[in-house]
Amino acid sequence: MGKGEQTRTAVLEAATTQARAVGLRGLTIGVLAARSDLSKSGLFAHFRSKESLQLAVLDHARDQFIDQVLRPALRAPRGEPRLRELFMRWLRWADVPGGCLFVAATAEFDDDNGPVHHRLAQDQRDWLDSIAQIIRGGVSEGHFRADLDPEQCAFELQGVLLSYHHASRLMAASQARHRATQAFEDLVARAHPSPH
Repeated sequence: MGKGEQTRTAVLEAATTQARAVGLRGLTIGVLAARSDLSKSGLFAHFRSKESLQLAVLDHARDQFIDQVLRPALRAPRGEPRLRELFMRWLRWADVPGGCLFVAATAEFDDDNGPVHHRLAQDQRDWLDSIAQIIRGGVSEGHFRADLDPEQCAFELQGVLLSYHHASRLMAASQARHRATQAFEDLVARAHPSPH
């Protein structure tokens, strides 16, 4: 990795941390330049605009999410064990200062119609598709009912994860993790085949 790429990666690390605290709209080239020991013009040379910086932060955070949540979960055995690993890793991903960047950014940009909104929407579609694919694996392994709707199950699991983020971040609810885990267990129990 060249010096320019190392600098860009270091800036994106700092920007991702800052975005978790102040949101993507709260990112400023001036504050980021100061934190990265770069001039504003040096930082501008890497990103050209605030929107380009926001998109680069989303790409960087998505790569981190894949490395820390999705890829390790895919190493778990197919079916229910893989879904459980995915769920637990997502909870850990959200349990950092600022919470899940994607949840916060979605609230910031849900009514927007620009490139950041479209990137977030595509990332969320990809995430739901990944969950549904893991659930399909559970159906094919016989862990889940043959008539289970993977997309509906993914939608409900995403709802559990969003509720967890809301309860733990906004409401500082001490029972947030317990309630999210119970909701997950209920979802999995409903997905199991009926006993004969």
